[in-house]
Amino acid sequence: MFCSIRDCMLTDTFPTPCAGLRHLNVDAVEIELTRSFEVLSMDSTEKVALRSDEDALAYRKHLDSLDIQPVSFLTACDFSAGSFEDNVAWVTRAMELAAILGMDNLRIDSAMAREMDLDFGARVTLFADGLGETLRRTAGLSVAMGIENHGFQGNNLAFLLNVFQRVGSKRLGLTMDTGNFYWRGYPLSEVYGILAVLAPYAKHTHLKNIHYPAEMRERTREAGWEYGTYVSPLDEGDVDHARVLGLLHAAGYAGDICIEDESLGKYPEGDARVKILERDVAHVKGLLTAVSG
Repeated sequence: MFCSIRDCMLTDTFPTPCAGLRHLNVDAVEIELTRSFEVLSMDSTEKVALRSDEDALAYRKHLDSLDIQPVSFLTACDFSAGSFEDNVAWVTRAMELAAILGMDNLRIDSAMAREMDLDFGARVTLFADGLGETLRRTAGLSVAMGIENHGFQGNNLAFLLNVFQRVGSKRLGLTMDTGNFYWRGYPLSEVYGILAVLAPYAKHTHLKNIHYPAEMRERTREAGWEYGTYVSPLDEGDVDHARVLGLLHAAGYAGDICIEDESLGKYPEGDARVKILERDVAHVKGLLTAVSG
C-alpha cells in the first residue's frame, strides 16, 4: 500500500497540484474527470481536455515529466437520469482513458437523484446493469471500478453487496471511504464491522475522519449529523485508521491509501491548511510503515 491524495485537496491549498505533491513528498494522485472529459493540467490550475486517445497519451507523457503517478479517475454518473446508453458510453470511455493513463482503477459514485423515489430492487438493477454493461464493453482492459460508499444509497451495505453479486465481476469492487459509513449515522463499532465485510472488495480508498462527542460515537445518528462541525484531520478523528488499514492488509489490498481530508475548509487558507495536509501525509505514511512491518 502507498499514500496518494485527491487533486482537489491540493488545489484548495497550493498554487498548483504539482506544487502540493512536491511539498508533501507524495507522487500519487486521484484526478477528477469531468463529464466533458476534462482534467487538471497539474502544473497549473487550467483544464486539459481528453477528447481522443492522442490527448490522453499526451497527458500521460505530461504527468510522467512531472513525476506524477495517476492512480484513479474520480467520476460520477447518475444512472437514474438521462439515457442508459449515454451513461454507459460515458463510463466506458472513462475506463478507456484510465487504461491509457496507466491507472489501476476508476472511482464511480453510487448517488442517484431518484434514489429516494425508486425501490431497492430497482436501484440495484439500474446501477448494476449500467456497470455490468460497462465492464462487458471494456472486457479487454485490466482497469477495475470502485464504487464509493457515498451518500444515502452508497452507504447501505445491502445495496453494495447486491450490486457486487448481480454484476459478478472481479473488476468491480469498492472505493472504501473510511469516514462515510460513520457520516451515515452508524455507531463506530458497527462501522468497523461493515468495513471488515467490505475489505475484500476494495479497489481504491478515500481517507477522512470525524471527531464526534464521546456520547454520540456509539449512537445511531441522522445521516450527516453535524458533519461540518465535527469533520476532522485524519489524526484527530474517531475512526482508527491503523485498524482499518489492518483490515485492508489482511484482505490482500495493495493499492493506494488516498487522502480526502474534508476538514480543510474549517481552517484559514494558507499555512494552516498546509500544516493539516502535512500531518495527514505523515499520519498515513506512519500507518503504512506500521502495517508493512
